[in-house]
Amino acid sequence: MDPPGPAQRDPLPPAQVHPTAVVDAGAVLGAGARVWHYAHVCAGARVGEGAVLGQGVYVGPGVRIGPGCRIQNHVSVYEGVELAAEVFVGPSAVFTNVRHPRAHVSRRHAFEPTRVGRRATVGANATIVCGVTLGEACFVAAGAVVTRDVPPRVLVMGAPARPAGHACECGERLAAPATPCAGCGARHRPRPDGGLDPA
Repeated sequence: MDPPGPAQRDPLPPAQVHPTAVVDAGAVLGAGARVWHYAHVCAGARVGEGAVLGQGVYVGPGVRIGPGCRIQNHVSVYEGVELAAEVFVGPSAVFTNVRHPRAHVSRRHAFEPTRVGRRATVGANATIVCGVTLGEACFVAAGAVVTRDVPPRVLVMGAPARPAGHACECGERLAAPATPCAGCGARHRPRPDGGLDPA
């Protein structure tokens, strides 16, 4: 008798969009995605399977939001931003796309890309200045202003944001890079850039 094949997950339901939300023609919502009150998803945006967009979320043209992301209320994700899978973005966080904005000068040609790695966390009211990369499972504290790249599993705080330790993929702050996580027991190894990789 052949061994059983890999377990099959149940199919996700169709995307759900609240009646007050606006999803422009040309936007793509993955199965199981949920778009809540007064959110706006622009044409050309792609929202992955099972992602959740909270109340008042704005997703600009061409934005990529990976599967399983959770974007809390009143977050603006502007054109040029890409979120990998399972990213958490806290309430009222902001992503910019122009370094030197002026109302009277069009700088659409100068949008800078911003990349957010898998399972990263962006805290409430944080601001991510365009052109940076947030590494896998990094942790941006509430209210931080990120102006430079954040390596994987690094915790940053302040304005401008500075490294303040390391975070496990489960979200717990690590006592020290070589110490197993108190929450899940995971171990890590240092990277040359100051970040951590799974051991």
